[in-house]
Amino acid sequence: MSLWTAADAAAATGGRAQGDWEATGVSIDSRTIRQGDLFVALQAARDGHDFVAQALERGASAALVSRIPEGVAHDAPLLIVPDVLRGLEDLGRAGRARTQAKVIAITGSVGKTSTKDMARVALAGQGRIHAAEASYNNHWGVPLTLARMPRHTDFAIVEIGMNHPGEIAPLSRMARPHVALITTIAAAHLEAFDGLDGIAREKGAIFQGLQPVGTAVIPEDLPVTQILRDCADAAGAIVLGFGQHGMARLAQAKPVDGALACRARITGETVDFTLQTTGAHFAMNAVGVLAALGAAGADLREAGRRLGDWQPPKGRGAVEDLGAIRLIDDAFNANPASLAAGLATLAGLEGGRRVAILGDMLELGPDELALHRAVATDPAMDRIDLVHAAGPRMRHLHDALPPAKRGLWAQTAAELADQAAHLARPGDIILIKGSKSSLISTVVDALRKSLQTPTP
Repeated sequence: MSLWTAADAAAATGGRAQGDWEATGVSIDSRTIRQGDLFVALQAARDGHDFVAQALERGASAALVSRIPEGVAHDAPLLIVPDVLRGLEDLGRAGRARTQAKVIAITGSVGKTSTKDMARVALAGQGRIHAAEASYNNHWGVPLTLARMPRHTDFAIVEIGMNHPGEIAPLSRMARPHVALITTIAAAHLEAFDGLDGIAREKGAIFQGLQPVGTAVIPEDLPVTQILRDCADAAGAIVLGFGQHGMARLAQAKPVDGALACRARITGETVDFTLQTTGAHFAMNAVGVLAALGAAGADLREAGRRLGDWQPPKGRGAVEDLGAIRLIDDAFNANPASLAAGLATLAGLEGGRRVAILGDMLELGPDELALHRAVATDPAMDRIDLVHAAGPRMRHLHDALPPAKRGLWAQTAAELADQAAHLARPGDIILIKGSKSSLISTVVDALRKSLQTPTP
């Protein structure tokens, strides 16, 4: 199915199209290009213009460029614009403008991607669904998601992230959502913000892009909830709170055979659902998802039934059995709030020893060492038997723990991975968590390798 014709793309961007081509997709990576994709030659770690010839050879229908690259024929199928990123943004705006889809935007300090995936799964069977891939939530990820959106989409789910002030509002204005959901506000990217209040104001800027009389779905029970409410009010939004209280609330999350049997009350309607995870924080995110989907016009009972098909993505809290070991792989990222959620999940599981293997949490600003030490006083620590740690920041947690809970500590995750054989014993339940750049995922890989059952 055609996504962009040469004429449509030229009209959207104000660029000059060479050739009469049609694109069935949009890609920024020449290595994963698919037949018929429009290749966008973005400037990142490498200049995308260096890969235009390769993309065309691999089946790209055309390339979005700011010049004809060396080695590319002068009559090659191209869309030439003054600036490639601006051209992608223009495609995104045009893709959004031509659809009648109900658009749901999601942001938050923790759980954006898993919540977006949860919403996508929950909407299955209720129309044509378009959702952001992976964690495509930044200055190129949002316009790419919109540029890839088919014209006849019924529901679109857009993930919006940030690292610095001023990033969310322009992306939300580009997406123009009907519903905007904030998962939670927590200590993340503190190096760029003046505490949680500043983070809340930046996340609350997502409401600036809402359609008229749009809905703001905000977490209740947070110290910064009022800031989020003020941001929503300033945007003229309908405010729908979710949490233990509010118009959307979690009434039950009961562990049953490695899953959670949940009940929620969403604007007066009772919705029962099951999640294939033991993490109670996922149940709360599911309540936010149901509130957002209901506000977008979806059938809540059907969405609740479909939630049982959702699985936590790799590295984001999925539970797996490795022989006699149960592993919670939550190594994709970490901040104090998500670490507390992970520890609570570990503490709530029944079985053998509960072991946490933790890597540094990054981008926490001047209080980062105190924030690492404070993990020792997390209530869940009372039920955790042993903590292994990697990284100079996690050394401060390791030193703050009672001696009986101190496992191994290493300067780097790689050094800890080398000791994989000494990190667990049969019957253990293990949580592995840390910021992505801490490379704590190398410990996950090492444990999997050391615990693999030889194939006969």
